[in-house]
Amino acid sequence: MAQRGRKKGSDGEASRALLLRIAADEFAEHGYYKTKISTIVRRANVTQPTFYLYFKSKEAIFKELEDLFRTKISCLTLGSLLDEGVDGSALPDRIEEALTKILQFFVDYRSLAQIGFCTSISATEVKTQMAAKIEANLSEKGVAGYFHTNVDMSIVAGGLVGMIERLTITKLWTGEKTAPELAKEIVDILLYGLKREIIVR
Repeated sequence: MAQRGRKKGSDGEASRALLLRIAADEFAEHGYYKTKISTIVRRANVTQPTFYLYFKSKEAIFKELEDLFRTKISCLTLGSLLDEGVDGSALPDRIEEALTKILQFFVDYRSLAQIGFCTSISATEVKTQMAAKIEANLSEKGVAGYFHTNVDMSIVAGGLVGMIERLTITKLWTGEKTAPELAKEIVDILLYGLKREIIVR
């Protein structure tokens, strides 16, 4: 009897990872409805039975990609939050470093980010949750003291998430800016505004 697909194991897990990567590229380029399992397996140079060893359906592999992005961006967002009592002079560098990690993730995993942050039905929810975590952090006692008391932190958090999304598409993915360059410019705008003052950092 002919073997149906590859057996699970080290080679199988490599095939699974390859299927995820190629599926992310296909979904990002063509959208959910136009992406076909036959195209994914052909590009991965595996059989359809191999695909079904790991994923029940196209919907299942797409959901796994959504979940992968959600988990990663949640970890990066939590890692970007400011600690109470952070040295005020180190604040710009601390925010810039955390923001660079998020933006670099979007560069390194562009297709996954495009799905999870831009085109997926759950993308709005992901961005809402991200903004809520940032807002809560900026409003925390011990952190809020660094900022103007009359600032609505929900606007700051929502604006930051919006900047990340828009500038990723128009500056980062076009190659116009690197992740560190873009992070620095975002931080300079948020912390120092648009006044014509010399910023020494």
